[in-house]
Amino acid sequence: MTNKRADIEAVLQRVDDTLETARLGLSDLLDSSRSRRMSGLRNLIAFGRSVTFVLQNLRSVVPEEFDAWYEPHQQSLKDDPLMSYFVKARNELEKQGKLSVATSTHVHSFSTGDISKFGRPPIGAKAFFIGDLFGGSGCEVELADGSKEKYYVELPSSIAEVKQHFSNLPEAMAPELKGATVEDLSQRYIQRLTTLVSIARTHFLGTPTPPEVGRQRPPHLRRVK
Repeated sequence: MTNKRADIEAVLQRVDDTLETARLGLSDLLDSSRSRRMSGLRNLIAFGRSVTFVLQNLRSVVPEEFDAWYEPHQQSLKDDPLMSYFVKARNELEKQGKLSVATSTHVHSFSTGDISKFGRPPIGAKAFFIGDLFGGSGCEVELADGSKEKYYVELPSSIAEVKQHFSNLPEAMAPELKGATVEDLSQRYIQRLTTLVSIARTHFLGTPTPPEVGRQRPPHLRRVK
């Protein structure tokens, strides 16, 4: 019995590690620097899907109990338009290497005088842009070697609203998802997975969350600055 519990704990630890990687993807997606926005979304989609794959390793430890527990949860995931969409997104990412993301921009009022509201522009600033591929706005800066980099700023909603959406989201089948941004749906997705993992821990170990004391982030999750 003791060994079986240890095996369950080991599987759920791997589930936690996989979910934490997906959460880091969400963190990168939401980061204001936007330097890791698309890579963050890719990690969120890929590792988020892997959470349920890793969770199913419990089947090798407690096969009958796991199948009885997982069947209704699996059906619930299939019936959830949000979860089904992220499965589709992961398949597209894995097989075609693409993210179906579109950017929409609505400018309320903007003039060259508004640029001063963002403080002193960086040295080499040549142009101001609103709503790029990453959904960001800011200055295009020319560096000493002639190359160009983007300097992002927080754009007030009074000037313009820039939003990113999943362009292939089946809104007709899921009207409750209509108009939701990439950020909103991604946060809902991670929360849904977090809830599932918590339920699994409660059922198989009697504790909804892993112990935090002395718990370190796995090496593959440590950021390189």
